[in-house]
Amino acid sequence: QVQLVESAGGSVQAGGSLTLSCAASGSIPSIYCMAWFRQVPGKEREGVAAISAYGSTITYTNSVKGRFTISRDNAKRTVYLQMNSLKPEDTAMYYCAAIAVRLCVYSGDFRYWGQGTQVTVSS
Repeated sequence: QVQLVESAGGSVQAGGSLTLSCAASGSIPSIYCMAWFRQVPGKEREGVAAISAYGSTITYTNSVKGRFTISRDNAKRTVYLQMNSLKPEDTAMYYCAAIAVRLCVYSGDFRYWGQGTQVTVSS
């Protein structure tokens, strides 16, 4: 059993910041690719950022480059998403994902998923 548990999201005003975390537990390799996705009702899930096992490779979708930072703490089996300069269009349910099926990139396929946490940005 593999579990990915995201921290609580929240509501912030445009221009604000928020940090999400995702802790992994269960029968999962200790080191692996992790990523963040987001989804708005009625739209497809969108890859936001991905980080390789030791953080040497990080990719972001264009819309968050320069504003979001993905990082990880392997000792805690936790990945973080620091979100700055938030915009209303960042409002979505954010999902943590682990173990890339093929490439460790933000647009890749992942084997395990968290339950999601809501982020709301008001104008």
